[in-house]
Amino acid sequence: MSLSRWFLLIFLLLTVVFACATGYGLGRVVGERYTAPAQAVASPRAAATPILASTSTPKPSPTPPPATNTPAPTLPPLDKTAMALENRLTAIYQDEAPAVVNITTQILRRDFFWGVIPESGAGSGFLWDTDGHIVTNYHVIEDAHTIDVSFGPGMVFTAQVVGMDPPNDLAVIKVDEVPEGVHPLALGDSDALRVGQIAIAIGNPFGRFQRTMTMGIVSALDRTIRIKEGRVLRRVIQTDADINRGNSGGPLLDSSGRVIGVISAIYSPTGANAGVGLAIPVNKAKRVVPVLIEKGRFAHPWLGIEHLGYEITPYLARALGLPVTRGLLIAQIYDNSPAMRAGIRPADKEIILGNTRYLIGGDILIAIDGVPLKTWEDLDAYLQENTEVGQIVTLDILRDGKQLQIQVPLGEEP
Repeated sequence: MSLSRWFLLIFLLLTVVFACATGYGLGRVVGERYTAPAQAVASPRAAATPILASTSTPKPSPTPPPATNTPAPTLPPLDKTAMALENRLTAIYQDEAPAVVNITTQILRRDFFWGVIPESGAGSGFLWDTDGHIVTNYHVIEDAHTIDVSFGPGMVFTAQVVGMDPPNDLAVIKVDEVPEGVHPLALGDSDALRVGQIAIAIGNPFGRFQRTMTMGIVSALDRTIRIKEGRVLRRVIQTDADINRGNSGGPLLDSSGRVIGVISAIYSPTGANAGVGLAIPVNKAKRVVPVLIEKGRFAHPWLGIEHLGYEITPYLARALGLPVTRGLLIAQIYDNSPAMRAGIRPADKEIILGNTRYLIGGDILIAIDGVPLKTWEDLDAYLQENTEVGQIVTLDILRDGKQLQIQVPLGEEP
């Protein structure tokens, strides 16, 4: 056999072997793919459980949410007390805010070069009665040439001054028309106030933000503050409710929506709210406002000796040889005053003590109606807060070393 035939025979043998091996492998793979479902269907477990575990299409696993380090926010349970307070404040604002007005004024100032120059001012006030009387501060309308009162957009009225009381920083103005549905504010009792009670202020800060409501507490009572021109406000209510310029004259309310004070001033080194707001107690307004409506002015009681002498100290008592270490040494008396008519004696001599000239020899006032006096402020406070014009007071006097009691009918301060 030739070499070529050997090669051909070997090639054919190899081809047959290769074909047989390949056919066996393909047959195995095809058989497995074909027989697997049959085996599952024929399985007793599969027959007893008619759920198509093998033939059904597997469901994809749900994609897990992306991991995060921040827990989902949850709201705390609604507090019934907080909800009741919110409802109360909302009701107060809806009921009382319409009676709080924005007051704008025009003041004519005289300038050395330009003559009369108009200036504008702003403040707050509140409706006192159904006749259109509005209560505000004296300093809000002081020297005003014109006064406009706004109850809201499209409800601006010209107001006239009815009465003013500079010592108590109170004033009453009047509009000829009150918008429909606006009612006067109810009045509370400032003598019954306690520190810690809720205090609500409604006003127009800076004359721009009309009917702004803020809340705080009654921070202190019976404060005494000095305002311009030496005027003193006594028994003032202190609050931390936010108060700014423009709130002056607005109401300070309690948690029932009743007026407990007339906002008058703030104590602040910068002129902005610093958490110390001051309000005139409403019980003082109850005394003053009806008189202003009726008479236009409030009469203040007067003796005629106020601040016309010296406050006695232990040092002054030793230096002047006085028989007491406290009291008021009367140096002068106003002519035709109640004190002069009652026979109170002024000084009758003078001495020089150091660099100071003292008028001595007059009566020493040590008490009024049994209330001891140490300073002129003590006397002023008693007269303004506890007496009225025409009332008779009893003065305890030291004269030439002897104690006397003199009754004096109070006059009206000029």
